[in-house]
Formats: sequence, C-alpha cells, structure tokens
Amino acid sequence: MATREEVQELVGLVDRLERLLERSALSEIEIESGGVALTLRTPAAIATRLGGTLQPALLEVVPEPSLLPEESLLERGAHAIMAPLTGVFYRSPSPGAEPYVREGGQVNSGQVIGLIEAMKLFNEIKSDVTGTIRRVAAGDGDLVKAHQTLIEVDPS
Repeated sequence: MATREEVQELVGLVDRLERLLERSALSEIEIESGGVALTLRTPAAIATRLGGTLQPALLEVVPEPSLLPEESLLERGAHAIMAPLTGVFYRSPSPGAEPYVREGGQVNSGQVIGLIEAMKLFNEIKSDVTGTIRRVAAGDGDLVKAHQTLIEVDPS
C-alpha cells in the first residue's frame, strides 16, 4: 500500500497534469512511473476514440468495479454517500482515534462521516441522510476519487 506522502504526490501530479492539458494545445497526456500508468484526454480526444460521441469528461478513468456504486444499490433502498472531491479518505479525526462511523451504526444528516485530505487541507465529509450504516466502502488512508462511494446507508 502506498504511503500518505506517495498518494498526496500522485493526486498533486494528476492535478498539475490536468491544468497543463487544459492550457495547452495537447489532446492527450500519457505518463507511466513506478508501475502506475495514467492517461488524460480532452473531451475531443475521447470523442475521436469513441467514434464521434462527445463525452463531458476531461480525465478518462476506468475505476475498479469495487469503486463504482452498485446499480442495485438504489433498488435495495440504500443511499450512497459519495466523495465530493479527490483525496485521501480518513475514517477518524486522528490516528488511533475512534472512527466517525461504523458499519451497523446510526448516522444523522449533517453528521461528519470522515475527512478527505486534498492539497494539504482536511475537508469534513458529512452525511446527507439519516439512517443505519450498511457498509463503509472506503478504507482509512485510501485514495478516493470524486463521486466514489464512501459509505452506504439504509435511510430511516
């Protein structure tokens, strides 16, 4: 598993490359280092690869299936609390402290469920629903992407 510093460096690199791509005449940037491969493409470059279908995304990322909310999640009545930004997720306020929430525990709307560290700032992530925690999908110290499921809640 990558260290906190390695993850922060990777997130910072992605941010810098994204800004470079936006300001340049380039349509694609590919980089590979230390066993990690990353490709950033403009929407036009993605459209060309998909045969003319314009996609509204700048960063072409295919997340692991475990990072995507299950399609049947809403059918089962669960609610996904999603990461609002990319960064490092922490389940507790400090190392060794009790986590903000646990599977099977209760959560209230507006309650802090974790922290995401991005650009050396800690952002409180709050629940937007009251209910019972079905599953904590993101681990402590994991790199999470924007719109990735952090916690699944059975609303009450």
